[in-house]
Amino acid sequence: MSQLQPTSGEQFDVVLQAQKDKRPWIGIVLTGAEVTLRHDLPEIVARARDAGFERIRVQTHGMQLQRHAYLDRLVAAGVNEFFVSVTAGNEAKHDAITKVAGSWRRMRAGLELIERHYPQVSVITNTVITSESVAELPGVVAAFQGYRSVVQHEFWNFFPMEEIDLKSLCVPLSELMLPLRAAITAAHAAGRLVEVKNVPECLFDDDRAVLVNKQPQLIIDDAFWIGFDRNGFHTCPHRSVCASSECLGLTTAYVRRFGDEADRLRPLSSATKL
Repeated sequence: MSQLQPTSGEQFDVVLQAQKDKRPWIGIVLTGAEVTLRHDLPEIVARARDAGFERIRVQTHGMQLQRHAYLDRLVAAGVNEFFVSVTAGNEAKHDAITKVAGSWRRMRAGLELIERHYPQVSVITNTVITSESVAELPGVVAAFQGYRSVVQHEFWNFFPMEEIDLKSLCVPLSELMLPLRAAITAAHAAGRLVEVKNVPECLFDDDRAVLVNKQPQLIIDDAFWIGFDRNGFHTCPHRSVCASSECLGLTTAYVRRFGDEADRLRPLSSATKL
């Protein structure tokens, strides 16, 4: 993110005008390195609302939302969804992963304030699955049981944006599915939606519907796609005979560390594809 240029005001104007003229979209996600650090975010939100976006989501680490007046300004401007990064199910581990002391406390304080705006405003938690966070997945669901505003949990399996897993953050499939499926089960038991990204579809069995790799249209610096393509998705020994249209397979970095998982993965037939 430190190397990418932000979307220009002119590009945003084009999006807003298209929405005013033709209503091609239902919602918009405002994101960036940390979009809540923009002093003009409430004004940006208000412009999106006035252009006709029904759902306005802010993707954030959540720490700025503890500022009571600031949160109220965002909600008054039109934000009705917050997509909040949660790295673990407890303060010590979350702060260790973010490397920001107090990040858990500040994020949770913001969620407490969002509760006052429910059901007008909802929260989706987002957890990137890495070697540091994988054991924490069920704890993430448990940590937010008391929040009415938390309506969905998302779990994004890590991809390094390069061909090598330099930080050893990729999780072997042998260690991934047990905590992930426990988190999925717990979330469904709590009446919450779940989405999972970048996990081979054949590993889910009855939970296969949670795999959602489709993404909204992304307006971002073209340099992003150079790194994205280095992931080398769709590596799978069964790809040529698999009926899945949702699966991204394995990344190049994963295969270099752990192999192609030929014995663990299996092709889906049209009869088993949901």
